Amino acid sequence: MIQYFEKQGKKLVALEGSLPGCWINIRPPFTREELEIYSKDYEIPLDFLTDSLDVDERSRYEKEDDSKLILVNTPILNKSENENDPVYITAPIGIILTPDNLITICPFETPVLEMFIEGKVKAFNTEIEESRFVLQILEQNVYLFLTCLKRLNGKRNQIETVLLDSSRNKELRQLLSIEKSLVYFVNSLSSNELLKMKMKRSDFLNIRHDEELTDLFEDIIIDNGQALEMANIYTNILNGTMDAYGSIISNNLNNVMKRLTVITIVLMVPTLFASFYGMNIPLPFSDSPYSALFIFLGSIAFSILLIAYFQRKRLL
Repeated sequence: MIQYFEKQGKKLVALEGSLPGCWINIRPPFTREELEIYSKDYEIPLDFLTDSLDVDERSRYEKEDDSKLILVNTPILNKSENENDPVYITAPIGIILTPDNLITICPFETPVLEMFIEGKVKAFNTEIEESRFVLQILEQNVYLFLTCLKRLNGKRNQIETVLLDSSRNKELRQLLSIEKSLVYFVNSLSSNELLKMKMKRSDFLNIRHDEELTDLFEDIIIDNGQALEMANIYTNILNGTMDAYGSIISNNLNNVMKRLTVITIVLMVPTLFASFYGMNIPLPFSDSPYSALFIFLGSIAFSILLIAYFQRKRLL
C-alpha cells in the first residue's frame, strides 16, 4: 500500500498520486512485484526498498546516484502471543531521499510515521525543508524509544511487586521477555547512535550551514545517548533482579525441603513405636493393659523432644 501526502498550510493532506515535493509512505502489505514497480517509477535502487524490510538490517546510510538511503531502527510492539517472546522488537525505517520526493518504508506499522500522518508533529514541511523532516523522524523515533523504555520499567516494577508475594514461573517469564526487549533496544540504540554520529560528521543531510538544524541534530544525538544509557541501566537492574530472585527461589526451595525433612523425621517416631510393638516378640510393657497408652504417650514425648531440638537448632 502506498500513500501520498503534502503539507498544505498547517495540515497534512492525502493525495491521489505523486507530486514533486510530496511525502510518499510505503506501508504493509506489499509484494516484491510492487516494490519493483516503485523502484522503476521513482528511479531508486531496488535494494533501497528491500533492505528496509530486513528486520536484521543494521542502521546505516548509503548514497547511489541521486538517491540517498537512511536506515534507522525503531521499536515495534510484538504482537506474538507467546509469553517467551520479547514485548518489543526493533525493525528498520527506510528513509529514501530523491531529487523530487521523500519516501519512507517500514515492514511494520510504526507509531513514528503514524504521528506525522495523524498530524501530531508540528512545524514540519515535506517540500521546503526535507532535511528537517528527516531530523524530525529521527527525533520522534528517539522519543518512542524513551516512551517504550518507561513502559518496560513500569511493567518490571509491577512484576516485582507480584513476585514479592509469590515466586511463580509466569512472572519470571515476563521478566525474561522484558530482558529480551531491552537487549533489542540496547543494540538498536547503539547502532542508531553510530549512524547519527557518522551522518553529522559527513554532513549527509547538508545542514552544516544551518545552525538551527545543526542544533536540532545535536539534541537528537544527546537524546539518543540518554535513551541508550537508560536501556543499559534498566538492563543491569533487571539482570540483578533476576539473579536476586533466582537466589530467593532457590533459598525458599531449600527451606521447604528442610521443613519437609523435619516433619518426616518427627512423624517417623510414632510409626517407629507402632512398628516395634506390632511385632510378635516379647517387648517391655507389651503384656500391660496400658501398653497402647504407653506407646501413644511415648511417641508423643519423643516427637516433642525432636521438635524442641530442631527449634533450638533453628531448623523449623
